[in-house]
Amino acid sequence: MRNTEPTPGYGAYDQPSGHPHRYERSQSTARRIALTVHTIADIAAGFLGLWILLHLLGANEANVFVDFVHGTANWLAWWSQDIFTMDTESLRVLLNYGLPALIYLLVGHGIAARLGRA
Repeated sequence: MRNTEPTPGYGAYDQPSGHPHRYERSQSTARRIALTVHTIADIAAGFLGLWILLHLLGANEANVFVDFVHGTANWLAWWSQDIFTMDTESLRVLLNYGLPALIYLLVGHGIAARLGRA
C-alpha cells in the first residue's frame, strides 16, 4: 500500500489551514493601517512645524491661511501650551510647538513600525 496522502480529515503539513490568502490579507491590512498612522503623525508634525516657521518668519497673522495653520497648531498642541514660559516669544513658540511635533513623530512612527511588523 503506497498511500502518501495524510490521514483523512487532516490537512497536509505544508498547507495553511483555512483560507489560503487570509494571512496575506491581514498583513496587507496591518500595513495600510501602519501607513495611515505614519501619515497622520507626519501631517500633525507638519502643521506644527509650519506654524513655527511662519511665526519665526513673522507671517501676517491676519491672513486666512496663517490663521488656519495657527488654529490647527493650537488644536494639536493644546496639551503642551505654556510648558515653557520663556521671555523670548520665538523661543517659547519653538519649544511649546516643537515638543508636540517631536512627540507626534516619535509615537506615530513607533506605532506604525510596530503595526508594520505584525
